[in-house]
Amino acid sequence: MSEIKNSKNYTIRDVQVGLRKKEFSAEEIFKHYSEKISRENKKFNAYLSVFRNLKLEIRNSQAAGPLWAVPAATKDNMLINGTICTAGSKMLENYISAYDATVIKKLRSAGVQFLGKTNMDEFAMGTSTENSAFGPTKNPHDLKRVPGGSSGGSAAAVAADLAVFALGSDTGGSIRQPASFCGVVGFKPSYGRVSRHGLIAMASSLDQIGPITKNVEDAALIFEAIAGFDKFDSTTLNKAVPNVSKNLNSGIKGLKIGVPKEFFGKGLSPEVEEKVRHSINKLAELGCIIEEISLPNFEYALAAYYIIVPSEISSNLARFDGIRYGHSSQKSETLLDVYLNSRSEGLGPEPKRRIILGTYALSSGYYDAYYLKAQKIRTLLRQDFDNAFKKVDAIVGPVSPTTAFKIGEKVADPLSLYLEDIYTVPVNLAGLPGISVPCGLGRESNMPVGFQIIGKYFDEATVLRLAYHLEQALK
Repeated sequence: MSEIKNSKNYTIRDVQVGLRKKEFSAEEIFKHYSEKISRENKKFNAYLSVFRNLKLEIRNSQAAGPLWAVPAATKDNMLINGTICTAGSKMLENYISAYDATVIKKLRSAGVQFLGKTNMDEFAMGTSTENSAFGPTKNPHDLKRVPGGSSGGSAAAVAADLAVFALGSDTGGSIRQPASFCGVVGFKPSYGRVSRHGLIAMASSLDQIGPITKNVEDAALIFEAIAGFDKFDSTTLNKAVPNVSKNLNSGIKGLKIGVPKEFFGKGLSPEVEEKVRHSINKLAELGCIIEEISLPNFEYALAAYYIIVPSEISSNLARFDGIRYGHSSQKSETLLDVYLNSRSEGLGPEPKRRIILGTYALSSGYYDAYYLKAQKIRTLLRQDFDNAFKKVDAIVGPVSPTTAFKIGEKVADPLSLYLEDIYTVPVNLAGLPGISVPCGLGRESNMPVGFQIIGKYFDEATVLRLAYHLEQALK
């Protein structure tokens, strides 16, 4: 066996070629990444826990699919049997998973080797991975800047080549935005396409698991492996998963691409707009037909999202009370003290803020004024997308209004952090597939910019095909 090249930024295809040519073994590629994490993770704080051993039953398997022996990471809100799953919170600091999440089980059966669990905003609440109870993750392109969030640890691990790929979860942009900030690919499938069984829930009507990868081909391969119906998740639909990875090269000439005029208003930084418009022109050069469209209710999406999400959070996090799950305070004398002290000690500022907002929005006298109205906006937004997709095959635009900002720059202003989600939350509210593809570096910041492609419900094939052709053109 030849020595594994430390400078090589391995993709899934690279690993398979190396194994096939006997350039390295499954043990050696796993060891290569384990040792690299040991050397470099302190610099990025991308991993919260690291697994040191290959699973023997996989190592000795004769299976040789495209994911066999590929070293990967997963966000620390997905359960892996027998390992700690913190969700980035002191509340679950010592929680040990009792089973594998469905996506973990599927990837393990395909031969994927998990290197560890990645850092994240606490309970996936955040856009910068500064809300983690275990310290912020740093952007590999500039250690003074955030990697985005809430899947910032996964995006940083892939960008720094501390994993071949990683899993993230996306409730309002938590895969696409960190992928944009870190210059990697982040793909959110349609709601109901991938099982959420074994994912620690944030907002159950919006959460979706997806891959963060080094290229579009890898995203397609992971999507095929994790998608599909699951009897343990009633929101998954029993529809065949298309063989998207084999059809990435299919033509895109003649596809109609919608550009919402609302995506290019106040707040979008000039350096992001420049790269996004350049990518739109590239699609036109590839034969796509570019049309300006309108999403009339886009301006209300963020406000509706930040009513619906805290409302679901207040319900989902009620279980973490010091009795049933999570940290239990030792300073309590009464049952009420246990509830109050355990949550006060175990939860950080952002979960507390959202629980309070959600409880208020759902409370008697305010439900109709806030939660019900937000759900009506959600319906109108879905109708906007439905109307747009009668005219176009996909919708494109920015992922985030800015490139990665400096650590600490926006911590004191939660509203400015929420505004980072302005282009991503409508996709979750409508349940649509979306991807972030790197489209260059900002002229001023010299930081990565992401280009977002949004597809029709369950039309991941078109999204990935467009992303693949754009990726090749931008190279």
